[in-house]
Amino acid sequence: MKKNPVLIASAAALIALGLSACSSPASGGDAAAKPSEKSTECPGGKIRMGILPYEDPEKLEPAYKVLAEALSKKLDCPVEVSITEDYAAEVLAMENDQLEIAQFGPLGFVFASQRADAIPMVSFGDAQGKPTTYTGGIWVPNDSPIKSLEDLKGHTLALGSPGSTSGDALPMSALTDAGIVDEVTADYAGGHPEALLALVNGTVDAAQINSQTLATATAKGTFDQTKFRQVWKSRDIPNDPVTVRGNLPKEFQKAVTDALLSLDTADVEKVSAFLGVKEAGPLIPVTKETYQPLFDLAKTMGLTEKDV
Repeated sequence: MKKNPVLIASAAALIALGLSACSSPASGGDAAAKPSEKSTECPGGKIRMGILPYEDPEKLEPAYKVLAEALSKKLDCPVEVSITEDYAAEVLAMENDQLEIAQFGPLGFVFASQRADAIPMVSFGDAQGKPTTYTGGIWVPNDSPIKSLEDLKGHTLALGSPGSTSGDALPMSALTDAGIVDEVTADYAGGHPEALLALVNGTVDAAQINSQTLATATAKGTFDQTKFRQVWKSRDIPNDPVTVRGNLPKEFQKAVTDALLSLDTADVEKVSAFLGVKEAGPLIPVTKETYQPLFDLAKTMGLTEKDV
């Protein structure tokens, strides 16, 4: 059965919208339950931070715990990190006031902006303080007859997750532009690492692999680039924004933004590594305009907040 995952299967992502229990607070004990004296910076006694599951949660959690602990010290408020069940769950959690801050994928931010009034604060810069980007890609084995995007016609393609920028929207947009979207059997593998694994195990003819996952898997030795080749590459995508919920006090929004911007490189470099940043620097400020190309993409493909 041939599918258009972006327009059809994203609705299925709404089935499981609870936060994952695989992560733990950055600061435990009674402190997380007691209101802070700094009520402006610590509404409700803690700050809940959501992270999209773009990598194995057990690997993401230690990196984000370092960031969260540094932010906790800056604000004198416990920061509780949750790796969400999926992309849709993170948007819904912020919409339902269950998260104060969250890191979204670029396209996920579009929907979070529409549904939860998520406001971008910072993203991940390089050692020179410049914005960082990544790319989406479609890979095949070296001996595959698939030489170009058009050659995917009649073949199977592993995608990442519904609502993913590089693992869903951009490759599907490329197939649409090539006029073969209805002639490719595309299915979600459950995430970026899972899509890569499907290709390595030979269960699909092609897979989306973005530059972030590629760098991580290559460094770990789980993907040998010499045995595969890339037949499609997206334009540069701005790296993930860390956002704040728009219905929170402006004083809180400013305090969190200032604290994030003041974090040392050592506080964020482990997270930056997962995002494909080779020479990490401190977090840098971003605005909604930074992600305008993703708003344009959603409009072009007819996607709305109902698609996540």
